[in-house]
Amino acid sequence: MKVRSYFILLFIINSFFSCQKEQEPIAISTDDYHAAVDQLTDVMVHDIFSPPVASRLYVYPNIAAYETLNQNSSTYKSLANQLNELKKLNVTDQSTPINLKLASIIAYLDVAKELVFSKDSITGYRDSLYHTWEIKNLNEFSNAKEYGLNISKQVINWMNADNYAETRTMPDYNIYTNDPSQWEPTPPAYMKGIEPHWSKLRTFVLDSASQFKPITHPKFSLEKGTAFYNELMDVYKLTNEIREKGDDCEEIQIARFWDCNPFVSVNKGHFMFAEKKITPGAHWIGICEIACKQTNSDYEKTVYAYTKTSIAIADAFISCWDEKYRSNLIRPETLINKHIDLEWTPILQTPPFPEYTSGHSVVSGASSEVLTAIFGDNFVFDDTTELPYGLPIRSFESFRRAAQEAAVSRLYGSIHYKAAVEIGVDQGIAVGTLVNSRLSFLK
Repeated sequence: MKVRSYFILLFIINSFFSCQKEQEPIAISTDDYHAAVDQLTDVMVHDIFSPPVASRLYVYPNIAAYETLNQNSSTYKSLANQLNELKKLNVTDQSTPINLKLASIIAYLDVAKELVFSKDSITGYRDSLYHTWEIKNLNEFSNAKEYGLNISKQVINWMNADNYAETRTMPDYNIYTNDPSQWEPTPPAYMKGIEPHWSKLRTFVLDSASQFKPITHPKFSLEKGTAFYNELMDVYKLTNEIREKGDDCEEIQIARFWDCNPFVSVNKGHFMFAEKKITPGAHWIGICEIACKQTNSDYEKTVYAYTKTSIAIADAFISCWDEKYRSNLIRPETLINKHIDLEWTPILQTPPFPEYTSGHSVVSGASSEVLTAIFGDNFVFDDTTELPYGLPIRSFESFRRAAQEAAVSRLYGSIHYKAAVEIGVDQGIAVGTLVNSRLSFLK
C-alpha cells in the first residue's frame, strides 16, 4: 500500500511540473508578424490578385492587427473615427491580462482568410500556429484569441461595407468605341480592363476618389509636332535605343525589377499560362519589411509601419483607378502598332487597363512619402524584394529615390507615356502627404 501511494504521489508531482512546463508564456516577435505578412503575400501571388484588389488584401488585416494592439496603448492611438466610417470598437473585458501581440496576429490572420481565394492556405498556416500556442499556454492563447477575434469581427463588418461586394456585380468595361484615344485590350491575352469600378470603393483617408484628380494628359493627337504625338514617339524611340544596348543595360534591369505585373502571359507552343509575380503594392510592403528589419523596429512600430503604408497604398490605388477610367487613355503599344510600326513590341508586357496615370508612379509616390515620415529621409537600403523572382538586389539612397526609379521604369518598359509617369508621382505624393497629415498614430 505504501509503495502504491508513493507512485501515485510521484505521478501527481510529475504531472504538476509537466503542466507547469507546458504553461510557458507565449513570446511573439516581429519575425512572427513579418512571417504572417509574407504568408499573405505568398497566397496573393498564388491566387493572382490584380494590383488594386491586392491592396485591399493588405490594408484590412494590418488595420485589424493595429487596432487589436492599440486600444489602450500609451504610445499609439486607435484609428477609430480617423479612417472613414470606422467607429469606436467595442473591447472585451481586460481584467485578465491579454497577450496583445499574440491577439494581433490572430486578428490579422482572421481578416486575411476572408480576403483570399485559397482560404485553406491561410487557415492551415493559422492552425499550425494555434496548435503550437495551445500546447505552450492554453489559457494565455484562449484569452488572446477571444480578444483578437472580437476586434477582427468588427473590422470585417466595417470592411464588408466598403462597396467591394457591390462592384463585383457591376458591368465589365465596355471596349466598343469609335474614339481613337480610348483604351483597347492589348496582346498577347487581350484581357478586358480590370476593376473599372474601383473608384466606387470607400476610401480610407481621402475625402473622395477624385480628391487628387490630376491635370489632364496632353490632348490626344496623331499630328506630328503635337505634345501627345511627341510623347508617343518618345516611347517608340526610347524603346528602340534601349534594345540596341542589349538585355543587360541599366534601363532594362530597372524595367524588369519594377515590373510587378501579376498578369504576365507566357506563350509556349500552343499553351498560354500566367507567370506569377507580386503587385506594385506588395513590392512596397516588402520595402516596409526591409526598413523595419534594418532599424530593428519593435513589434508595435512594425505593425504601425505596415498599417500606415498599406493605407497609403490602398488610397493610392483608388485615386489612380479613378483617373484611369475617367481619361481611359490608349496605351503606346496599340498606337505604335497601328500607326508607326506593326512589328514593334514593348519591353514589358502591357497590363490590362487604361494608361493614365501610371499605377506604379502613384503607389510609389504615396508609399515613399509615408515610409519617409516613419523612417526618415536619406534612408539607405538594399531592396531584396524581387530575389524570389530571380531578379538581383537594387540599392537606393532613400524611399523617394526608389519611387522615382519605379516611376521611370514604366517609361523604360514602354508601357506608359512620360506624362503618366511624372504626373502620377505627384498624384501619389499628394495621397501620401494627406495620410501623413490626417492620420494621427502617435499620442
